[in-house]
Amino acid sequence: MKPIHKIFTIAIFLCFAAISIYLSACSDNDITQSAAQTDDEYLQSTALNSAFSSNADDDDNLFATEIEDFDSQGPVDPNSPIDSLVRWGRRVTNVTTNTNITTIGDSLKNVEVTRTISGNFIVIGYVNGLLDSTVKPYSQEQRRFITFKRVDRRPNPRFNWRVYQFSAIDGETKTPQVGKDNIVMNKIEFYRNDALVLTLNGPDFTTNIFNTRFFHNDPSMDVDRGDQIRVKVYLSSNQNDTDIVAFHWARNAFGFHRERFVMTSQVPGGSGYDRTYEKTFQIFQQHPRGMHNGFISSDTRSSLYDNSPALFSSTYMGFPFRVRQ
Repeated sequence: MKPIHKIFTIAIFLCFAAISIYLSACSDNDITQSAAQTDDEYLQSTALNSAFSSNADDDDNLFATEIEDFDSQGPVDPNSPIDSLVRWGRRVTNVTTNTNITTIGDSLKNVEVTRTISGNFIVIGYVNGLLDSTVKPYSQEQRRFITFKRVDRRPNPRFNWRVYQFSAIDGETKTPQVGKDNIVMNKIEFYRNDALVLTLNGPDFTTNIFNTRFFHNDPSMDVDRGDQIRVKVYLSSNQNDTDIVAFHWARNAFGFHRERFVMTSQVPGGSGYDRTYEKTFQIFQQHPRGMHNGFISSDTRSSLYDNSPALFSSTYMGFPFRVRQ
């Protein structure tokens, strides 16, 4: 019996050894495939499509969700009826992305990400008492900067670079009308539970930089479910009619979220008006935890209330916020 037991033990050992060698080979192969990328190729893929980890609380996840966080997938209900307006919203049909990488010394790389988005702006409302719809083809462009910092010097670039800083998003329509030709957002203030926690300055919102959690993040836009948030937008407009300003949440199981602002002041300025808009709302209890992109858009009134496809002008910006609990 002893020889048989010894042979059985040796067989089990060889089986485990074979499995270990196989898994090791697979792991080495994965690392080799990742290491085949250059540093810039890895940074580009992370800035556009993926995150360092699957943790929803990691800042990296912001970049892969930029488009879907703003795309309302067609017209959606406003929170309350707006005169004859019933539904409105964007439907993205195509996205092209360009990156420009700048090396800063030996430890930093800056990636400028420009996304050109095309789609249809769809408005449904009543015209002369009859329900009608208008489709306005558009293109828009948005920019964001992402800075990576070297943390190691290994063959695989995945282990060498982490997202260090990133900017807010700056965007506008390019066709049928250029957004900033009509509306320029100059400053946005965020209040959490009546305390001013963040001021973002325009007109180029990419100048506003945030540190990631991995490198001592900026907690100014960390919020909890149930927090009261007040947002104040300062803008300049060449429109005689008042503009439409709205805050956009990402779509989730409960639908797409959009809050329209109320104009609180207007004074003549430059070739038009200096206006302020405000909105107070509460972070709802079912809001998913983790990092998210919020967007604020400013549209001309004719974008929504005129059925001409030639009239659609929107300026917008995007900012990060983290829901903690």
